[in-house]
Amino acid sequence: MSHTFHIPVLGLGFSIDTPLKIARYGISSVVSIVDDDLIERMREYHFPDKNGFEAIAKNEPEYRSRRITAYLNLLNFLVNTQHEALKLQGFTPGSDLSRYFDLLPADSAERRSYENMLSERNPYKKSCMQNRLRAQLRKGAIDVNIMSKVDKMNTTKGEDQRERLSDALAALKGFAESTLRSSVVLSAGLNPRLYTFIEEFGDFFPVGSRSPEKKIILKVSDYRSAFIQAKFLAKKGLWVHEFRIESGLNCGGHAFATEGFLLGPILEEFKEKREEMRAELYESYHAALCAKRYEVAFIPELRITVQGGIGTAEENDFLIRHFQLDGTGWGSPFLLVPEATNVDEETLKQLANATENDFYISGASPLGIPFNNFRNSSAEIQRIKRIEDGRPGSPCTKKYLVSNTEFTNEAICTASRKYQNLKINELNKKALPETEHLKVFNEITEKVCLCQGLVSSVYIKNGMVKAKENRAVTICPGPNTAYFRDIYSLDEMVKHIYGKLNLLEGISRPNMFINEIRLYINYLRNDTETNLRDISDKKIKQLEKFKEQLLKGINYYESMLSDHGLYPSGIARSFKKDLHQLRELAELVRTPLLG
Repeated sequence: MSHTFHIPVLGLGFSIDTPLKIARYGISSVVSIVDDDLIERMREYHFPDKNGFEAIAKNEPEYRSRRITAYLNLLNFLVNTQHEALKLQGFTPGSDLSRYFDLLPADSAERRSYENMLSERNPYKKSCMQNRLRAQLRKGAIDVNIMSKVDKMNTTKGEDQRERLSDALAALKGFAESTLRSSVVLSAGLNPRLYTFIEEFGDFFPVGSRSPEKKIILKVSDYRSAFIQAKFLAKKGLWVHEFRIESGLNCGGHAFATEGFLLGPILEEFKEKREEMRAELYESYHAALCAKRYEVAFIPELRITVQGGIGTAEENDFLIRHFQLDGTGWGSPFLLVPEATNVDEETLKQLANATENDFYISGASPLGIPFNNFRNSSAEIQRIKRIEDGRPGSPCTKKYLVSNTEFTNEAICTASRKYQNLKINELNKKALPETEHLKVFNEITEKVCLCQGLVSSVYIKNGMVKAKENRAVTICPGPNTAYFRDIYSLDEMVKHIYGKLNLLEGISRPNMFINEIRLYINYLRNDTETNLRDISDKKIKQLEKFKEQLLKGINYYESMLSDHGLYPSGIARSFKKDLHQLRELAELVRTPLLG
């Protein structure tokens, strides 16, 4: 990789065409392939010959996977075209070719070769050096994301074809049949049907000494679940190319809270067990490939990266150096970089002017998973207005997140107007005390339509909004976004990551580990208070274990501080003081006693 960071998937639409904006500079990014309607509209938007565009209609066979394949093929073609055009450019100030090398980390071999070329005075040698540099140009990867549990079953013409037409399987098929040589990022846990389906595509297997055309990345939040998923795949002859570790709460999008396990101890476990894990996985992987009669000529690499809440070059460098990582992910800060992502102007200004209190973990997701939300978003304002008008909930048109059969035979979405009306009618019949009634009412109506809200911004920004289409924007930045208080260029953000520029100069911001501990303490406190009235022994044990692991994590950071070479003395003093205060706060959280 040319760069030591990547841009993770950002909602449904915020990074849907990010590769077209940054891949030519060697920066990798991740595209969501959940929403085939969005994908088809973006394919038309970017199609070079508007008169030659042929839509893939919903009444056509396998339309969902075919739409995804067609869009990914278009991205691949356009990025390849950009790449070839880059090679033809001169090394003149302001050219994309010069920008490619200017953006590279200062200690990379490519960057040093570039600087040597600039200082070379001999015209012949300079020309030869320039040709070698052009030959070294590398595109950023066009990776794709499938949220494993977003896997609605589908049928066609009354015939049950669920195994082939579920949303996640169709998305995988769309990627597998594309021309991309990149990775699928599988997130949200193990989906056995989806993982088994990968076996059907030869591009995920090696051929002799050649690596697979398509690779697998697992986005995980702890070592145990990562190993279980990787072992499941290895037994099928499928290798996990990279573990992408994400903070459970200090991230954007859905927040998959661990059982109190903090990021530092999790990374330490991966570091300590990396080679042991690789050896054990390879044993299963090798046996499975031999059984399938594949030639096994090499031990594949196993990359480990981390993302979630990283905000400074010092944090970035510390993570890579101390935990021996292969790279980092920077997501939410890039929402403030219009060159890289799709945030409409109004939302962009709101994000740039936001404070810490504007970002919070909510119950807004219909999936029932904690969801990072932004108080000032137009979707949140619309949600409140609908409640005031006596019409809570959203029209449900896309149906990607339908899951509830509490009132209906066919699954419906808990953010839909239909479900919320049914649930509120049921609530009204219970005659609960006013405080409890309001609490339950708020829980029902907190759900919002993510299918529409997470794509509105890209339509607004690109002038693609259709008549009567909802313009309300849902956006799900991580809490770290609060400290980036401006709108930035791509060059500024990349230079900030590599320590050439400090975008947070003069801004008071806690260390990323400290911020995560605070988020976990608040999560434990809220979970405890929510369950006080009606709590089982099982839940009490879960809360106690959560608190125990949280305190162990604080112990880990305190022991880490004893190694004086890890942090400059000023940072270490502040870190130690914050840890002491957070330990006291964590110990004050009283979990219920077992009955």
